[in-house]
Amino acid sequence: MTLLAASFWLWQLLGRLHPLIVHFPVGLLCVAGLLELVGAFRRSGEWRAGVRAMVWIGAGSAVVAAALGLLLVNQESYTGATVATHQWLGVATMALALLTVIALQAKRIVLYRSLLAITVIGLSLAGHYGAMVTHGDDYLSSVLPSGQPATAPADPKFAFASTGQPLDAKQVAQLNLDVRSILAHNCYSCHGANKVKGGLRLDSRAAVMTGGDDGPVLVAHFPEKSDLIRRVKLPAGHDDAMPTKGKRLTDSEIALLEFWIKQGAPWPNGPEKSLYRVAALEPRTPALPPATADLTNPVDRFVNVYFRQHHIAWKAPVDDQTYLRRVYLDVVGLLPSPEQVSAFTADTRPDKRERLVHELLTRDADYAQHWMTFWNDALRNDYTGTGYITGGRFDITNWLYTSLKANKPYNQFVRELVSPTKASAGFIKGIHWRGTINASQKTEMQAAQNVSQVLLGLNLKCASCHDSFISDWKLADAYAFANVFSDTILEINRCDKPTGKMADRKIIFQQLGTINGKAPTAERLRQLAEFMVQPKNGRLYRTVVNRVWAQVMGRGLVEPVDVMDNEPWSQDLLDWLATDFVSNRYNIKALLAQILTSRTYQLPTVGVKDPDALMAPGFVFTGMVRRRLTAEQFADAVSAVFTPIYPDSAVVTTLLPRQIGREMPFARAVFVKNDPFLTALGRPNRETVSTSRTSQANLLQALELTNGEQFNKALSRAAQQWKTRYPAADVLVKQLYKKALAREPTLKEQAVAERIIGAQPGTEGVQDLIWAISLHPEFQLIY
Repeated sequence: MTLLAASFWLWQLLGRLHPLIVHFPVGLLCVAGLLELVGAFRRSGEWRAGVRAMVWIGAGSAVVAAALGLLLVNQESYTGATVATHQWLGVATMALALLTVIALQAKRIVLYRSLLAITVIGLSLAGHYGAMVTHGDDYLSSVLPSGQPATAPADPKFAFASTGQPLDAKQVAQLNLDVRSILAHNCYSCHGANKVKGGLRLDSRAAVMTGGDDGPVLVAHFPEKSDLIRRVKLPAGHDDAMPTKGKRLTDSEIALLEFWIKQGAPWPNGPEKSLYRVAALEPRTPALPPATADLTNPVDRFVNVYFRQHHIAWKAPVDDQTYLRRVYLDVVGLLPSPEQVSAFTADTRPDKRERLVHELLTRDADYAQHWMTFWNDALRNDYTGTGYITGGRFDITNWLYTSLKANKPYNQFVRELVSPTKASAGFIKGIHWRGTINASQKTEMQAAQNVSQVLLGLNLKCASCHDSFISDWKLADAYAFANVFSDTILEINRCDKPTGKMADRKIIFQQLGTINGKAPTAERLRQLAEFMVQPKNGRLYRTVVNRVWAQVMGRGLVEPVDVMDNEPWSQDLLDWLATDFVSNRYNIKALLAQILTSRTYQLPTVGVKDPDALMAPGFVFTGMVRRRLTAEQFADAVSAVFTPIYPDSAVVTTLLPRQIGREMPFARAVFVKNDPFLTALGRPNRETVSTSRTSQANLLQALELTNGEQFNKALSRAAQQWKTRYPAADVLVKQLYKKALAREPTLKEQAVAERIIGAQPGTEGVQDLIWAISLHPEFQLIY
């Protein structure tokens, strides 16, 4: 691999500047062509200097745009005939623009104007094909009368209905969800449970079919006879138009309603049935699939069934060096040393990978220091920022560190968060915001939201303002749960307006138990904690299993990880891991060992260019998702390999007891107050719960890694130290590669690196080389 690999982020960044730069030649050369056309009739030279400048600048920017376009097409997943046509038209247009400049310079006016005209035509064609690449092949034709399709359902999931085949149960459920979402967002404010304008409600089948004061609004199977459709199609301002306020329904939303009515306006039977998927609360232990000769780990046995169902073949496991680096980063957050790499690759024992995992999991201090990052994000624990200055927020750092180091059983971990001691109270205390705040941000409501999100994978934020549009949770449910954490009964506020109503005190899943609403707050929290950690609360344990899986595999069994009512890609695997976790006495390290020793974990990583693909309903698991190092992992890797980014040990000891500082070879980034460097690399501010970080490079990160003060100071110190330690250029290069990438450089990399630092290494050259290696994909990514 060369020093700067093809997938280096800078090439991707430059390639993505193509759409920005390409508009310069388009605008300049087209205007130049127009002025030349006008000038040909007016016989005036007053625009000549301006036209000449535009042609020169347009030709130059055409060269830059073409170069960036070639970078883009080779870095991203653009393929197909349209892309190829756009590419070659762009290159041809660049060549024509250069020929136009040459003709202009030679004062061959006729040839120049002819070439300019052809160049403008070429620009137009290249631009058209570029739009087709971005917006689809029917970008222009789709708006023509001949390109308009016949009336069709708004969603392709229902396109097969034109064949006359009935909808299956899954399609009916999805159709109901989409229709109810349209009605909830556009109609319930006037025609729901809280307001019944014109005697019409649209929140139940019986009410919809009954209609209002003016009679029925819907005729099943006949949208053209349904007053509901007539009204939503009327122009804004018409007396009968609906909705009367706010934005009108889109054409696709109206088409979906028409399609629903054509299907007979199907609705779930019975008032108790939810339109939304609701995951089971109770635990479930599926039968363990049979083992094979090379698949004995329970994780692999379930994945094997999944692979067979999806016709996926098992790939060979990654090599020892890749596995070693992967496990080190996932368990202790550090890179293995060259000596550790050599010893592991030379080890011939067949169970060496299992031994490695168990050995790393016994490194309690390193394990706790790494996993602090994960839990700090989830429990919104930080060391500075909003709330700390005013005393309206408390950190749980010492409690969290000692809990992780002792591998505290998860049921006890949760118990102490929900019914806290003084040391662990910061999680449910919430932030006392200054000034006037929204009712949904009262500290008690924050506690209800955060406990639900982090521990149960349930979003209550929508329901803490109004009845949820994305689930069956009601405003009263959110307030009842918030009251469990409150010393007083809270008045229900709907969209920040007091209603005069009060909610009781109830646990969010009442099947788990009944809270004594009259008991003191501390006793209520104790009851809540005991109810939540019961083994029968399968949701609690599925949620943590899913979070741990997502942390080490790059994508959860359920996504997003905060929406546990979504369907997992393997329900059996999720359920089995959760019940096994309980059987193993809530041992997080045992759960990690189960995953990290599986052949599934050892599969090659899968690159994902579009993060949205990980959330797509049709996602198919084929292996671990390739990830970028977190901000803390990257900072620690630079500190361990080159020089400490945070060399002042006081940074740590001001936050933690001195003995913790003594357990670290350098100030690990997890214990450092947030700064621009860590922020740019993705560390959140933790004013709210954060349970995922993006793994995509961005412009802010590129700028910080190029010009950031903290990073450049560290590289400058590293260059001085490495130059002093290894005065010979060839030795310095080899040692840098071995320590950073656990391998020696290739001959080409060695030659390029020695040219960078010179025969007598200088500080600036060594710093440039360290910078390049630290941004190398092998250093930045977990393969």
